[in-house]
Amino acid sequence: MFNVLSSFAKHQRNPTGKKPYSCSECEKTFTVKSRLVQHLRIHTGEKPFSCPECKSSLVQHLRSHTGEKPFSCQECGKLFKRKHYLEPHMRSHTGEKPFSCSECGKDFRQKSHLVEHQKTHTGEKPFSCQECGKLFKRKHHLEPHMRSHTREKPFSCSECGKCFKSQYHLKIHLRTHTGEKPYSCLECEKKFTVKACLIKHLRIHTEENSFSCSECGKCFTRKSSFEEHQRIHTGEKRFSCLECGKCFSKKSSLVRHQRSHTGEKPFSCTECGKCFIEKSSLVRHLRSHTGEKPF
Repeated sequence: MFNVLSSFAKHQRNPTGKKPYSCSECEKTFTVKSRLVQHLRIHTGEKPFSCPECKSSLVQHLRSHTGEKPFSCQECGKLFKRKHYLEPHMRSHTGEKPFSCSECGKDFRQKSHLVEHQKTHTGEKPFSCQECGKLFKRKHHLEPHMRSHTREKPFSCSECGKCFKSQYHLKIHLRTHTGEKPYSCLECEKKFTVKACLIKHLRIHTEENSFSCSECGKCFTRKSSFEEHQRIHTGEKRFSCLECGKCFSKKSSLVRHQRSHTGEKPFSCTECGKCFIEKSSLVRHLRSHTGEKPF
């Protein structure tokens, strides 16, 4: 007789109570073979049942060591480690932009680009500089800014050796060697190396001079140029040298001055290798090689 149903069911499966299946490692015995098979895994360390999620993550991680990129674009042949990297890339060929901003209606190929764009409406700047407190919308804008404090320039040009704070500035600089000018004006077909220069140029055609000086009436297309001009009238010199305390009205003037302390001469002559603090000095020097007399 049994007072527990499970004990009765167990008895029915093995009425004799014998355990014919024994472990060769520790001699433990079992009533059914399946129990013995499960037990043997304690000794062998076998783990036959793997999580499909974990296995997928492992495969993806291993590609960071092997460099394997199994997903290729059928249009241009570019390779990717993960499928979800390929999908947004394909939209660069199809022109599809499925992510739309609810504020202004602007469309984006990737959700991450939409998230970054939305910060322009909210004014959110979650990344702050620990040195001066300046805020940034994007982390990759903060990183090169931090180098303005450390003066680190880890990106160097393979052509001339000049160093830069960010990959972006190096990319722009390389165009001076290749002659690439990807931004062209639709009005006069003039070309530019950076988009900002194109935008500034377009104001010539639109006659947009929105910033006017109340002192002398001079007009400017850019707010930064307007503010810089006003310092001529106010005498404000807000850029000061940390070495000697000398003040300047323009940041570019401070940068040039600082080279007198660091000894940096970033402009070199391709003919004789002589280096100069200012680009204008290099231009004048080059005339000694070319014989040019422009005035």
